[in-house]
Amino acid sequence: MRRISVDLSGRSYEIHVGGDLLARLSEWVAPLKPTRLFIVSNQVVYRLHGEAARSSLAAVAPLHAIVLADGEATKTIATVERVLDQLVDAGADRRSVIVALGGGVIGDIAGFAAAIYMRGIRLVQVPTTLLAQVDSSVGGKTGVNHSRGKNLIGAFHQPSVVVSDTQTLRTLPARELSAGLAEIIKHGLLADEHYFDGVERDLPRLLACESAALTNAIVGSCQIKAGVVARDEKESGERALLNLGHTFGHAIESLTGFGTWLHGEAVGCGLCMAADLSARCGLIDAAVTKRIENIVHAAKLPTRIVGLSKSAAIASMRGDKKSESGRIRFVLLQRIGHAFQREVSDDILGATLDAGGYV
Repeated sequence: MRRISVDLSGRSYEIHVGGDLLARLSEWVAPLKPTRLFIVSNQVVYRLHGEAARSSLAAVAPLHAIVLADGEATKTIATVERVLDQLVDAGADRRSVIVALGGGVIGDIAGFAAAIYMRGIRLVQVPTTLLAQVDSSVGGKTGVNHSRGKNLIGAFHQPSVVVSDTQTLRTLPARELSAGLAEIIKHGLLADEHYFDGVERDLPRLLACESAALTNAIVGSCQIKAGVVARDEKESGERALLNLGHTFGHAIESLTGFGTWLHGEAVGCGLCMAADLSARCGLIDAAVTKRIENIVHAAKLPTRIVGLSKSAAIASMRGDKKSESGRIRFVLLQRIGHAFQREVSDDILGATLDAGGYV
């Protein structure tokens, strides 16, 4: 097992990464001394991993399961209301603990419910997808989608602990595994060229779900993100760099209908577009852009989207929560391992969208 610390003073916590950790879940939950435990999961994950989690936690406190439908389409304020209703009905109090068992959608829904129930109760993140293990379970971002945009409704609410069992990744469909690789690639691009080189080298082993390669990639991504979060918890500066590829990606998700593209698929395509935009701004050369496109393609992720409306995409990006007074600030690359934020002209943005297949 590997351990990473997220240093946030009074809100610090640890991330545990390793195999067969679901069977040991009580080791990290029991010290919280919960009055009641609420496992929030979805139908697919709960069928696969619910019994292991329940068996480990049964002796800790009275246990309730809140099992939701699967998919990005459930990530709405209405779903959060259903979770809150069940918390109230079961008598959840301020010493209760929510255990988010699932991917990023479950982590966001359960985390947001934990953030707002009785003005905040404790949360344990137990991510079961690669994308959630390397990104969404770490850093305290919670929230749901709005019809006008991705993650527009939410709150910062740090977990008490994150437990990432790499064995759960063996049950992932290949498409979900690739979606997680998009965030791994992103972390290397924005913060650590050496890590990016390793991901590029180990990509066949990652796609084959080899345990050692996955553990190293997960730990490396978590270390990068934990460092950024510790320096900028509420995204007032550096943390915004973690949105590399996401401005494009969120527009794709919104315009195609949430759930049509997996989040990681949209981010992978967004990374290629961010690289193209960086090149058009004179920051990186064509060889770097091609290298990024090649690794995204090798990870079995889309590199273009054909036929999406250019004007609708720009309107969606202007409404993104990262824009300021309608001005879009993109995360761009100066080189692999170093990113920064800036605005770009409409002409340059339009050229990138043209190249990406927009009409």
